[in-house]
Amino acid sequence: MTPASVLVTGGRGFIGRHLVDALRRDGASVRVLTRATPRPDVGEVAGTLADPLALARACEGVDTVFHCAGHAHAFSASGADESRLHREVNYEGSRRLAEVAAAAGVRRLVFLSSVKASGDGGEACIDEDCPLPPTTPYGQAKRAAEEALLDIGGAASMHVTVLRPALVYGAGGRGNMERMGALVRRGLFPPLPETGNRRSLVHVSDLVDAMRRVTEDARAGGRTYIVAHAQAPSGRQLYDAMRAALGYPPRGWAVPRSMLELAAWLGDRAGALVGRRMPLDSEIVDRLLGSACYSPRRIEHELGWRAQVGLEAGLADMFGM
Repeated sequence: MTPASVLVTGGRGFIGRHLVDALRRDGASVRVLTRATPRPDVGEVAGTLADPLALARACEGVDTVFHCAGHAHAFSASGADESRLHREVNYEGSRRLAEVAAAAGVRRLVFLSSVKASGDGGEACIDEDCPLPPTTPYGQAKRAAEEALLDIGGAASMHVTVLRPALVYGAGGRGNMERMGALVRRGLFPPLPETGNRRSLVHVSDLVDAMRRVTEDARAGGRTYIVAHAQAPSGRQLYDAMRAALGYPPRGWAVPRSMLELAAWLGDRAGALVGRRMPLDSEIVDRLLGSACYSPRRIEHELGWRAQVGLEAGLADMFGM
């Protein structure tokens, strides 16, 4: 690769760090756009998605852009201000970056979207053709950004690929998997009942592999792909696998579903009274007992990509075992 041929936005984040490390191991010269004080000695440049001039400087001489930056969905966040941030950062900022990249002659752009850009499939395992619209401001902003970037790429003959990762986990993560793992490690997470639900996951190294794969395959231009492991464990299977990864003995019992749902009901009421989210409410219990299953068949069939890191190895990496 030529100098400064790759730009990564969000390169200090969990996924971005893993991507930057992988690219540099292969000898690529990587430029990282950051809102923080930049470190020029490691290729960082200052700028935000709201600043077209900074984006133009960041895209100068770049062949490929990996767009990982965004405003993340958070359990505790809600309201008009949060919706505004999702639209300003995840939609308007992404659109602005794509327009600047196209004007700068960038050849390839990979947009890290989310499975939340699809609707809620309930117990079904959905794919990219799911007609259900996204239900959250985060998902709506991501979906709008997907459509805008694909349109910009088509008009400019820029190879744009949208990736919708399932729940991403691994060493250094700070998401829901890692929070659950920390509670399991401390013995504070309840043994979940087996409901037969399915929760799609992808290890960060598999996601990074998919991100790089789509830049190398012309068939990925203009396409949208779900990135997930083919196996989607239930909440109970995930709980058991975490205990096994930590070397803890298995639990032979479970908290009844009815008890968890009662606790969620109480959490909803308490949250309404005090004006903030409780540690346990209906949304959290639904995530533990309900399904969020997404099919990776399209990327498997079209590009031959398959997730390689199974749950046992992925959890061992997450726990540093």
